[in-house]
Amino acid sequence: MSYPAGRPIGSPPLPQETSNLSDYTIDSNSTFIDTPATGPSPGSPVHHRSGYRRVASFNDQDTAYHGSEDATQRSGSTQAHGLGIKNLRALPSPTPGDSSAFGTPASTNALLSPPLARSPPSTQSQTKYRQLEDPIREVRGTWQDNDFAAEPYQPFTADSETESLRKVTTHGPTVHSFEPQGPWCKTKRKLHHGKGNSLAISVLVLSIYSTLLSGLWLGTAIAKPRFGHGITNTGKFPPATASLVSAAIAKSIELSFTTVFVTFLGQVLSRRALVKKSRGINIAEMSFRSWIMQPGTLITHWENVKYASLTFLGLVSLLCAVTAMFYTTASDALVAPKLKMGPVEHRVLYGQVASDFASIKYINDQCKTPISRQTDPDYSGSTCIAIEHSGQAYHNYMQYLSNWTSSIARGTGSDSLSQRPVPLGMLYDNTTIEGSWIHMENVTETSKKYSPDDYKRVVINVTMAMPHAGVFAATRNPINDIMQPQDLNGLGEYIVQASVPSPVTNVLCATMRKEELAPMVYTAWPESNDTASNLTGWPNNFGIPLWPSYLNSTPVDDLFEFGEKYNRRHPVFSKYPIEYNTVLNHSGWFTDSIYILATSATKEYAMCSMKASLTTSCSTRYHASLSGGSMGAHCEDPQDDLAYGKSYANATDGVIKKDWAAVATQWAMALSLNAGISDGAASNARLLSQLIPTSQALDPSLPSIAEALAVLSGCTLLLSTTDTPFIHFWNYSKTVSTLAEPQHQAFRAILQTRDYASGGTQKWHSIFYVVLFLTFATNVFCLVYFLVRHGLVTDFIEPQNLFSLSLNSPPSHALDGACGGGPEGDQLIMNWHVKMDHEREHFYIQNGTGPPSITRRPTRPQDFEMDTSPIVNTYTKLSSRHSTIL
Repeated sequence: MSYPAGRPIGSPPLPQETSNLSDYTIDSNSTFIDTPATGPSPGSPVHHRSGYRRVASFNDQDTAYHGSEDATQRSGSTQAHGLGIKNLRALPSPTPGDSSAFGTPASTNALLSPPLARSPPSTQSQTKYRQLEDPIREVRGTWQDNDFAAEPYQPFTADSETESLRKVTTHGPTVHSFEPQGPWCKTKRKLHHGKGNSLAISVLVLSIYSTLLSGLWLGTAIAKPRFGHGITNTGKFPPATASLVSAAIAKSIELSFTTVFVTFLGQVLSRRALVKKSRGINIAEMSFRSWIMQPGTLITHWENVKYASLTFLGLVSLLCAVTAMFYTTASDALVAPKLKMGPVEHRVLYGQVASDFASIKYINDQCKTPISRQTDPDYSGSTCIAIEHSGQAYHNYMQYLSNWTSSIARGTGSDSLSQRPVPLGMLYDNTTIEGSWIHMENVTETSKKYSPDDYKRVVINVTMAMPHAGVFAATRNPINDIMQPQDLNGLGEYIVQASVPSPVTNVLCATMRKEELAPMVYTAWPESNDTASNLTGWPNNFGIPLWPSYLNSTPVDDLFEFGEKYNRRHPVFSKYPIEYNTVLNHSGWFTDSIYILATSATKEYAMCSMKASLTTSCSTRYHASLSGGSMGAHCEDPQDDLAYGKSYANATDGVIKKDWAAVATQWAMALSLNAGISDGAASNARLLSQLIPTSQALDPSLPSIAEALAVLSGCTLLLSTTDTPFIHFWNYSKTVSTLAEPQHQAFRAILQTRDYASGGTQKWHSIFYVVLFLTFATNVFCLVYFLVRHGLVTDFIEPQNLFSLSLNSPPSHALDGACGGGPEGDQLIMNWHVKMDHEREHFYIQNGTGPPSITRRPTRPQDFEMDTSPIVNTYTKLSSRHSTIL
């Protein structure tokens, strides 16, 4: 056998090209160079991981060692290895002043890696290189003792390191694999942490917190509690604070949930990677963590989803990723306090009662005027209330006429009272009142019934119901504890339907001939002596018979219920009003009504009676909001359980209230309805006279005089029910009509409030219950898992742990081509295990289907203590467990 020139006699021959790996140990002051065929020259330092080095490989197997004992022990695989680095030679350690060494001439730091010396090496240096050359030996199942003496840090320069890899050489072996080489990464920390470890405790605390809070959040979403006065401008939690606290808690649940579930994933995958009998883990499953922490990777790295989501753990992780992504949204939709209408509550409400219905004295006293009673003791109150009547009545009337104008323009007019515009009103300048037409009669039939054979009389009988004004004050009474809109920054509202009687006005109008009116017009009486030109002081001192005289009969006694039969005497008007004028009878003794006589442009006369009562067929509805409320009378509805007649079955409907006649007289005088006594030609009287019907049916394009008078009188009903009983009678002393101290009176009602509450505001929000439930269920499962598992193992899926593990693990052909662009295709589902070298307590990751990259050394006496190492025992215990569905 021949030896290369320059090698000492007796040295073993260099192996020829072979696939067997060689053990080549270097110290910290040595490096490798690429020696061209033309002669040695300094090369770039070789970069390798701690514990592994590049080795040469040869095409043909060396047979020189087959007969020796050492060769027999080292026989192994014949497959090719290496990365194309050939003729490795060791450089001597740099010495001061040696210009051929690395570093500056004055530097002794081997870690500094400037460019190699430019001048060719001297003959003396070449001799040193040849003397230091050593055969490359194969790495089999044993390791040299000097493996552990190697320094893990070598001089490194990125450009020079890769330069030799870029060269195409034809004169040396090609290296294309790595093999482990000392020194080894002996783990310094425990593989398993018990329950008492700070990490295990913190994870358990987070799991308990997330479980309890997510359960509370789910329960709150299901229960949909209403916070009432708890969240108000003046309450413990203003709306802005409540919203902020809710969002903060929801975010903390989301963060703790993601932390707990990511820890759970790490434990499951790490334990599976340690179990020898399991299938291990794959790269696609390692992306579960990213799904939770960065949900966008579900789209950007869709290949991982395609491969990993089909497993049980992958499906759970995918669901939890979506759950974590939408948890705060679900919390905002179902748990966060928001303004919403609550359920209908049956309540007993209380209102204050200070006066009987239509007490003229109480109404005058309550009118606010700067003219004191001392200044004008007789007329201060009545003057004030006359102005209020005028303002309210005309306001309501104009709104009503405006609705009629709109109805005519739309062509929606009707001759049916139920289809015509409803009465309107205003209370306290911020609450719209809507009345209701009740006890409707057929005008044609009624007119024919009371018409003589030679005259087609038109009879219109309308009854208007208005809501009980006392409900407005009752809803603001602190005893009822109803939250007002202003308590919620003006966004609150509520609806009340009260079982109380409703005031009504009945207006009966009939057209009459002049001779039919003669018994009721003073100037037509023989004894009047034609006093129409001087009616000053009417009706006093005009010789009108006193009560109980019923006076003469009239053709309309049965229609208006005049005479002794009905215990009501007919009115007496001062004169026949001229065209477009009205006169008023308001001073009848023991009367319960007022009467108005109007004359149209065609000398057609119409007489109307007006009286008020309380009806039991209605309930009062009130809707309050900051922008303004609305109140209405809900009448004659068979399905209305709150109609007053159903609360008091024995209540009499339509009992006439005589006190209202005095209130109506003040109202009529304020509206100049008696201006015709002096031919005053008031505007209101002119309009009313133009509404006198001309046919025995309602005009679809025009309101009737009866409807107009009813709407004008609506304000009197609201004033008459303010601070009055919520029942149909006066249940206090009969000797007084007012109380010195207001008293509370109860009434049935239903209440629906809009305040802050949990729960969805739209039907489709119910889909978020799935998110809340999955979060809670997953938290419970993770908590049970952590309690059962008795501590944590190292999470090898965490980036820093996975990086350290990979850096200290041998490369694998399973990931060929993945070093630059990442793994793809089947590489994503290739199984990997975390293994351990028991003797060195070194952990590494290895492909589950490939051959082991690290083999055991022959046991040495000093290695026996490692068999009882706690780390080894822990690994043995964990790796010997059975695989689970996770």
